[in-house]
Amino acid sequence: MRGGFGLGKLIYGPQGAEFDFEDRLLAHLRVVIVMKLRRRESFTLSWDLDSDAGSGRMCVWLDSSVPLQFRFYGSREPALNRAWVDALASVAASSAGLLPLPEPQTGAPE
Repeated sequence: MRGGFGLGKLIYGPQGAEFDFEDRLLAHLRVVIVMKLRRRESFTLSWDLDSDAGSGRMCVWLDSSVPLQFRFYGSREPALNRAWVDALASVAASSAGLLPLPEPQTGAPE
């Protein structure tokens, strides 16, 4: 996933598989992921792969028993958009699982 922000990494599993996400998106995903895992809720995280990664779609099963790290490119925490967190949390609670939705233009950063 590319854009105007630095690329952070979601590092998952005992082998430390690394997945790139824009820092701003990753910060919002982290809020939702931590919230769900804190409740011991397992779920999927799915996203489309860039053409340089072979295209297609990736899906990982997130569970509190599996090691997980968030590594950010930038040194500052991005301001959070509450509307985006709410939208991500809503889709994460659905049968579709967590999907990296585009940021809504409503909602002021916190």
